[in-house]
Amino acid sequence: MKRLGCSFDNFYRTTSSLHYQLTQHFFSRLLKKGFIYQTNYEQLFCPKCNRFLPDRYVEGICPSCGGEKARGDQCEACGRYLKTTELKTPYCANCGTTPETRSTNHWFFKLSAFQNFLDKWIANNKELPPNVKNYSLQWLHEGLKDWCITRDQTWGVPVPFKEGKGKVIYVWFDAPIGYISSTIEWAHKYVETPDIWRDFWQKDESEIIHFIGKDIIYHHAIFWPAMLHAHGKYRLPYKIVAGEYLTLEGRKMSKSRGWAVEIEEYLKNFDPDPLRYYLTVVGPIDKDADFSWGEYIKKNNDELADILGNFVHRSLMFTYNYYDKCIPKPEEIDEEDKQIIEEIERIKQSVEKLIDQQHFNRALREIISLSATGNKYLNAKKPWKQIHSGLEKAATTLYITNLIVKALAILLEPFLPFTAEKIWETLNLDGNIHEQNWDEITKMLTPSTIINKPTPLFKKIKLETAKTLRKYLEKKREKIDGKKN
Repeated sequence: MKRLGCSFDNFYRTTSSLHYQLTQHFFSRLLKKGFIYQTNYEQLFCPKCNRFLPDRYVEGICPSCGGEKARGDQCEACGRYLKTTELKTPYCANCGTTPETRSTNHWFFKLSAFQNFLDKWIANNKELPPNVKNYSLQWLHEGLKDWCITRDQTWGVPVPFKEGKGKVIYVWFDAPIGYISSTIEWAHKYVETPDIWRDFWQKDESEIIHFIGKDIIYHHAIFWPAMLHAHGKYRLPYKIVAGEYLTLEGRKMSKSRGWAVEIEEYLKNFDPDPLRYYLTVVGPIDKDADFSWGEYIKKNNDELADILGNFVHRSLMFTYNYYDKCIPKPEEIDEEDKQIIEEIERIKQSVEKLIDQQHFNRALREIISLSATGNKYLNAKKPWKQIHSGLEKAATTLYITNLIVKALAILLEPFLPFTAEKIWETLNLDGNIHEQNWDEITKMLTPSTIINKPTPLFKKIKLETAKTLRKYLEKKREKIDGKKN
């Protein structure tokens, strides 16, 4: 992930002692407030394995859509949340035995008590994207039922009472609590004021945004807000951004069947930024998207190399070759030049707004449009002809294009950090690109700044490579399927 340009403020696991303590505190507080109760519960038991089967240990046919291999907690085909006892023709995922139904003792969270609260919170929350709101309202319309929050197994957070021996707290009760415990650990490890974590989770003005996949909307938009409201001392999510599914060459990804592209495998052959670009612009935030090797190559060649890379390289090479490797001093700025300066400001404001609204794909397209505008400006001004009439005539044109290049470096940094770094180093500007203030986007350049020799930003990939990569995927899948058979 680091090689892809991703960093972690705090790499955290929910197996930490801090997380166990906070989860048990949540459980005890909700129990004390009357939102958790104990009762007998019908659960599937595998006589061969001699154990009660938690959700993921049971598979069967979905009672809603008829999908096969539905798990005991959710059907991947239709996304419906299930109970193990609802599955048709269930079997133990470990040994294939048909389980028996037996009674066991468990703790339940009174989710039904929060029906009215959640109805209002979901309906009135203007920040929830349509896919999250519609999915949640559908579940609320069907009516909420109390939720079993313990399991008969050994791994997980233990129930903090003697009568809970051999039982642990259900993973979807404890997992979101990890957001809080991770923030606490981050503050204790890296910040001089450890209590700063409270600013995120307990102050009224805090805005907590969850980025999730659409298969766990139910847990984050219904379970989690109800738990937080029941606890009473933590802020509810301000916004929940749920990405849709990403398929690979038109098929659902499956690591076990070899139908997946491993990051490590990708990085052996390609640079990180083209992947970051592709996955952002196809952005499965509003709808399902597909990763296609053919489309990936087209976007790399047509948009990154031909539009962005071509504009940056042309601008910098003209500067390097004709102005003694220095940013030229502009002469008279005409109306076209002023329009470009105004366009940089417009793009800056637009991208700021789109990032704030989590429309990352649209923000990145806006940035690329600035390089397309730069190419049009270059072609209209024709500095290669202006140079023959005297370097002064082309100086303003190249000063303006270098302004665009600088703006692109800062705008691209959150999306294509390696490309942004390369542009910044070529411009030879002060400071680290990853620490630049956003306001620098619209600031003028200092003439006579010496630049470094430009090199192409992106490598073009042969279109035939897509066929080779698809064949490789097919062979990998066939090999794994052959082993299973």
